[in-house]
Amino acid sequence: MVVMGVYKREENWYIDFYACGRRIRQKVGPSKKLAEQILNKVKTAVIENKYLDIRKKPKVNFETLVEQYLGYAKTNKRSWDRDRRSLKCLSRCFGGKYIYEITAHQIENYKMERSKTLSPASVNRELACLKHMLNKAVEWDMLETNPAKKVKLLRENNQRLRYLTQEEIEKLYDSCAEHLKPIVRTALFTGMRISEILRLKWEDIDFKQGIIFVRDSKNGEMKEIPINDQLMFTLKSPKFKSPYVFAQEDGRPRFSVRTAFENAVKRAKIMDFRFHDLRHTFASHLVMSGVDLITVKELLGHKTINMTLRYAHLSPDHKRHAINCLRFFDGHNLVTKEVGPQKLQELTR
Repeated sequence: MVVMGVYKREENWYIDFYACGRRIRQKVGPSKKLAEQILNKVKTAVIENKYLDIRKKPKVNFETLVEQYLGYAKTNKRSWDRDRRSLKCLSRCFGGKYIYEITAHQIENYKMERSKTLSPASVNRELACLKHMLNKAVEWDMLETNPAKKVKLLRENNQRLRYLTQEEIEKLYDSCAEHLKPIVRTALFTGMRISEILRLKWEDIDFKQGIIFVRDSKNGEMKEIPINDQLMFTLKSPKFKSPYVFAQEDGRPRFSVRTAFENAVKRAKIMDFRFHDLRHTFASHLVMSGVDLITVKELLGHKTINMTLRYAHLSPDHKRHAINCLRFFDGHNLVTKEVGPQKLQELTR
């Protein structure tokens, strides 16, 4: 403990000291002598680890909180598998500590170290997981305040747009394990997120109308995605009996295809490509085929057009096509009158 002393504000005296990395200021009253006596007692109590604030802190270690949080996340969060992976990394740094010992400075150091090897987006996913878990610890009366509250996330470049060419699509597909191929085809033909695909149930598919209903999309709204002929064939060939479309051999749902997909990407010798980029591939090829951005927005399930506009540059002819649609005058009559027939012929050669 570092003792700061006593001080007076208006008519009252206060004690001011540090304990367990926190600055503590307490009002005593109008007596300076009493304030000094209390400060001496507090100093002794802190040294003996008997100070009231310390005794009241529940001694919950990081591993215990992780275990309880994962149970909560598995029930309540779509991203629980991502949280599980984040917490493995976080545990290497904060494991062995009581959660009340974790400071904002330690979290800043973690952010700095992880930034040396990971992208800002990946670091932010881990920080967001830690922030949320510590918030739950406060809600569950395991912690007084969240030390991560004032730690800012890194600035991300959300305009990353990586998509496959037709040749790369074929190479990737040929490199996929058999259980992964129908999942990749579904992503390419629907633009669905991996979490939406792995949660897909047979009751969500209307084969008669040829529609997939995504009932729990990221924006909280249901979206409808038409099924084309190639995907229809894939979906009508289930290998296992299960409520889930892409189940494991025992009928249980798959929670992740991360390793299988990364291995396929390596075998195909494709650089810098994630499963989510199949969604970009779906949207990019639609735009390059002339599909309008509003339709692409609806298929992707974007709430606003802003997210969809990232694909606009892939259709360089759309502005020229729009301009060429204008027909204010009859043929070239106006231009002919302005420049003359001979000059017009030269200009249009």
